[in-house]
Amino acid sequence: ALSQISIQNLKQQALMKSKPLSPKIFASSQSIVLAEKIAESYGMELGKVRKTMFSDGEFQVCFEESIRGRRIFLIGSTNPPNDNLMEMLLMIDAAKRASARHITAVMPYFGWARQDRKDQPRVPIAAKMVAKILQAAGATRIMTMDLHADQIQGFFEVPVDHLFASTILLPHVEKLNLSNVTIASPDMGGSKRAYAYSKYLKCEVVICYKQRKKANVIDTMEVIGNVKGRNVILVDDMVDTAGTLTKAADLMMERGAISVRALTTHALLSGNAYETIEKSSLAELIVTDTIPLKQESYKIKVVSCAPLFADVMQKVQTNTSISGKFIM
Repeated sequence: ALSQISIQNLKQQALMKSKPLSPKIFASSQSIVLAEKIAESYGMELGKVRKTMFSDGEFQVCFEESIRGRRIFLIGSTNPPNDNLMEMLLMIDAAKRASARHITAVMPYFGWARQDRKDQPRVPIAAKMVAKILQAAGATRIMTMDLHADQIQGFFEVPVDHLFASTILLPHVEKLNLSNVTIASPDMGGSKRAYAYSKYLKCEVVICYKQRKKANVIDTMEVIGNVKGRNVILVDDMVDTAGTLTKAADLMMERGAISVRALTTHALLSGNAYETIEKSSLAELIVTDTIPLKQESYKIKVVSCAPLFADVMQKVQTNTSISGKFIM
């Protein structure tokens, strides 16, 4: 017969097994600043990860604390260079081998998303390939913001929490107290996003029609709609070279707009983007911190997405609905 102490120990062990352990949050090296904000909003310390570099550029990641049986959130945008994606994959694999219960890859910016289809012969569908690699590495859930194309969610066979920056950007727009507002999309592909913003703000919409000679190079652009006497707000999911946004802003000012601002989620800002923005007709560019800025600019304002991610992560941990977080 089991002693009273043994029975009590067995009950205690069963209780510990039934009660899930508290989650832990870790960050890739390029997203540490954002991850610290998310962890603070969540109400916990950021977990410790050691990254060891080899002389040839290879690197290794190591969790410096136990994650056995826990849900862990790995925070890291996968924008270029490729090391950012590779670091996320190595962290996922390390977590799987360390017996984590659930592995949520929190990628505020999902890189390679512009290659979501075959738009010409003999090219890859990189977004699909990255999705498969993340799952093969061991990710059991994906959390991201403003995918370049909503359909990318279908490339995954695990749950995807697709958050919208409009949740944090629209309240910021309302604080500007602008009159005669018109929402604009810099291209036809962003018309759905523009209509969603306009519906919330109860204002007009205009669309820019553009043709490209090649990637990042615009051949012609035309505005469909009237912007004369309007305060125009351009909305887009990302700004890379800033060529499209600045050309659209200049064109709208030529057409009689009072002012032109831009709301974009992901500030890639490559090449001469900062200089291009400062020389343009844009009154300001409002972005989130899914990607850290390379430098400061008096025209660029940053709205943090950390509270939104922290809130959704808490709801995922407690199995609570997140549908109330979607404005669009």
